[in-house]
Amino acid sequence: MKEIIAIKHLNKTYANNVVALGDITLSINRGEIFALLGPNGAGKTTLINAICGLVQTTSGTITIDGYDHKSDYRKARAIIGLVPQELFLDPFLTVLQTLTYQRGLFGKKPDQKLLHKTLKSLSLWDKRNQRVRTLSGGMKRRVLIGKALMNEPKVLFLDEPTAGVDIELRRGMWDLVWQLKKSGTTIILTTHYLEEAQEMADRIGIITNGDLKLVERKETLMQQLGKKSLVITLRDPLQKIPQELSHYHLTYDATKNTLTYTYDIGAHTGITALLSDLKAHHITIADLTSKESSLEDIFVELINEHQS
Repeated sequence: MKEIIAIKHLNKTYANNVVALGDITLSINRGEIFALLGPNGAGKTTLINAICGLVQTTSGTITIDGYDHKSDYRKARAIIGLVPQELFLDPFLTVLQTLTYQRGLFGKKPDQKLLHKTLKSLSLWDKRNQRVRTLSGGMKRRVLIGKALMNEPKVLFLDEPTAGVDIELRRGMWDLVWQLKKSGTTIILTTHYLEEAQEMADRIGIITNGDLKLVERKETLMQQLGKKSLVITLRDPLQKIPQELSHYHLTYDATKNTLTYTYDIGAHTGITALLSDLKAHHITIADLTSKESSLEDIFVELINEHQS
């Protein structure tokens, strides 16, 4: 799959010697959804702003669809749409005016068909003549997305797009994201709702302290780093775990009277042997349940690992 964004050895150091980005090298594939995850202050927004030309980098190169983000700034910027975290909107313009003016800023001719399609897809059609200041926070967020789509971008950046948005509106936004992906738009998003990244992303990058720690396909990440837990509810209380079972690294919860066995996803589970050994030690099972690691579990573990 051909890359649409190529970042090589990108660095950003502020005047007070604070390193915001440290030697970032990353390729974004054409037509994919790439989720950039990290704790607050990790460098996610700085990296997005650097690609969009809103932050002056210290060193390194960025090309967008073959255009250098500095020497070919106008061409590079023309194919980018950005939905920032902050609600930067003129409160006295109507929704319709906001989107119309945004398209004009890119030097593009009016396109009523695109305008109407965007308003309807974002459930803004009925509010098109309302002033922005009268809208809820969630609706303002939708207007920001509409603005970002007015130049028909090949690459769309969504920086915490569903922050402060209720569940219904959030689901509508992601339906729109799916449609954009189907049309060939490349989407780079940051989100604190990790279940969204788990559902939507093709690949995931994890950044912390300005360093890109990991970039991997979602399925591979879940397969390599994910874990499963088998929770075994016992019929009778257990005084202690037999020494002969120590290699299973079981944990016992006396309150719930459960044994928990954790193993890597995709590895040889050893469950059959465990159950056989439990039976041999006259430990009777009342119930079995299993749980698989979520992306959030993996993310928290990785961040704690790199910060320790």
